[in-house]
Amino acid sequence: MEAPPYSAAAVDVVRLPEGRTERDQVAVEEPLEIRIGGNPVAVTMRTPGHDEELALGFCISEGLRPAAAHLPADLAANTVDVEAPEFDLGRLQRSFYTSSSCGVCGKGALEAVAVEAARVESQLRIPLALVVELPDRLREAQAAFAATGGLHASGLFNAEGELLCAREDVGRHNALDKVIGWAFGADRLPLADAVLCVSGRLSFELVQKAAVAGCPLLVAVGAPSSLAVSLAQDRGITLCGFVRSGKANVYTEAWRIEH
Repeated sequence: MEAPPYSAAAVDVVRLPEGRTERDQVAVEEPLEIRIGGNPVAVTMRTPGHDEELALGFCISEGLRPAAAHLPADLAANTVDVEAPEFDLGRLQRSFYTSSSCGVCGKGALEAVAVEAARVESQLRIPLALVVELPDRLREAQAAFAATGGLHASGLFNAEGELLCAREDVGRHNALDKVIGWAFGADRLPLADAVLCVSGRLSFELVQKAAVAGCPLLVAVGAPSSLAVSLAQDRGITLCGFVRSGKANVYTEAWRIEH
């Protein structure tokens, strides 16, 4: 597969110690403004592509209850308009709790997610042999990463391990928002019978997004943070980290992994 032209850009690079100059591919990073009713609600740095899905996923994760997303009528660059009939402009004044630097305590962050995300009660069970294959299956769909080495990925799999949707982005949270936005458009939310797999570490905000999407199982090749584990435990999500070489560390709700 070739990387989409909007996700990779050619630049000059000097290879050391040889000292030769060559053309190389780097990941594209540009801002995206998300508007609701003409009001800017967020600006995120992202890799272009699937912008409507990104905007929908972001708004779903933040509890803004979107109905649809589309390019603006004025064709403003790097902008998406979201339709959210129940949106309250006063919400713009609140601090988004997903930022690691927002200053909200761990307890407050868990309580904030609980308002928007019911505890996941799915009885889904997945064999360990399938779980450990998911990162490799996702990697096969990462055309932009193969070209640049600079993008994160998120994938949505069904219970049989079939890849339903894969998205790449310079931001790991953006990649997951794009997948959730796709699932919203495909009328697949909540994701009670599906598995999410991400290419990097497991942060609080990724578990938060999985919780809001109602996904019972989140898999990653990297490590979780303490607050990510606490949130997964609180919301009933099975959290698998260090999934590689046929092994996995299961931090919460291990009963869903059959071995």
